[in-house]
Amino acid sequence: MCTRFVYNGDNTVVGFNFDIDLSVWTHTVIAEKDRFFIGIKMPDNKYHSFHGINRNGNVGTLLYVHGNKNGEYCDGEGCITVADLTESYIKGEILFDDALNIVQNKKIVYAKDAAMQTMLSDKNGRVLIIEPGIGYRLEHTKYSLITNYSILNPEITRPYIVSGDDRFERADEQLKKQNDHFSAADAFGILNAVRQEGLWATRVSFVYSVEENRVYYALNNDFKNIKEYGFDRNQK
Repeated sequence: MCTRFVYNGDNTVVGFNFDIDLSVWTHTVIAEKDRFFIGIKMPDNKYHSFHGINRNGNVGTLLYVHGNKNGEYCDGEGCITVADLTESYIKGEILFDDALNIVQNKKIVYAKDAAMQTMLSDKNGRVLIIEPGIGYRLEHTKYSLITNYSILNPEITRPYIVSGDDRFERADEQLKKQNDHFSAADAFGILNAVRQEGLWATRVSFVYSVEENRVYYALNNDFKNIKEYGFDRNQK
């Protein structure tokens, strides 16, 4: 369970709630010179960056989704997993136009062990939503929003909506009310409103300000204790 949005006002602001079951995944927040990310420990015993920000303003996040057969994992030159694509983007190995070219020319599939979709954005506020087996959408609108259900073909995941899970609707309603002065504080207000508790609680919430090239983040729903990381200086 996760929630991700991009809002384009006077400043482009990104918000993300990372919701995860701690019995399944080990995670930690990692801040490097060129990359801020939520590290997920994988079988290779390394922390991978599937949710994070590059100092160039590119932001990528993976979100669980109920899978479809057309998106099932395949190997070969013509296929690339959505996880590999997203991590390459966060690492700065590919840029936004590179990612767009890849989705236009290769088959995007799930990883072997997980069905996920992604939202990629850049410092100009462009957004690329990629749903394996369904397709992609390139947009540059006032705001973009995604949770754990299909945006491109809602009917395909509608049967799997968890009872009471109206995060998308609540976030969408709040985003519609915002103006050009949308701030990091406004973004945290929305993330706080759609935070999750229980087994799949929100473990990390981050907001990225393109104008400041700075990340603000909170751990374990503690929105009164906001930490900062600027790519031009050390972590506070």
